[in-house]
Amino acid sequence: MTLRNLPLLAVLLAFGASAAEHDFDFAAGTFRCHVRRLQKPLTGSTSWFEATSEVRNRKVLDGTAQVEQVELSQPTGLVHALTLRLWNPVTKQWSLNFVNAKRGLLSPPPAVGEFRDGRGEFYAQEKYDGRAVFVRFVATNPAPDTWRFEQAFSADGGRTWEVNWIATDTRVADEPDAARPSSVGRTP
Repeated sequence: MTLRNLPLLAVLLAFGASAAEHDFDFAAGTFRCHVRRLQKPLTGSTSWFEATSEVRNRKVLDGTAQVEQVELSQPTGLVHALTLRLWNPVTKQWSLNFVNAKRGLLSPPPAVGEFRDGRGEFYAQEKYDGRAVFVRFVATNPAPDTWRFEQAFSADGGRTWEVNWIATDTRVADEPDAARPSSVGRTP
């Protein structure tokens, strides 16, 4: 490497794939979350319930992964859940892996996707109410200290989508890790 190549190196570092590893940096920290959830997806229902949660996101593996811990207080009870977001340097995509403390297992398969123009879209195929559906997750960072997460199902191969989960997270003052209460090991 010569000195005349330094500007090229700076451009490559500024616009290279490594920037994508930090797509979810806006989600790191502690948030209060307002959730709207469709009560009966894919039935034509328009009844929603609202809930609140506390969300803690922590970057791990040098920022190429995030662990998100959720405590959701909803009308049907308290839900403890975890999301593991993993960056794949080969495919240049993220996988979103979910676990509910009631089951204690990662939900297969992970949703996979990427960010384009500040909008992350992630897709999976799952079983819902005994039938195969496509699932789309959208993550955006519409304002400083706020981010939005949306889930939608498609029962017609992706031609139409029904949004069934909308979460808006607003940052709160972060506590030092040592001072944060842990719900690990608790079940609802």
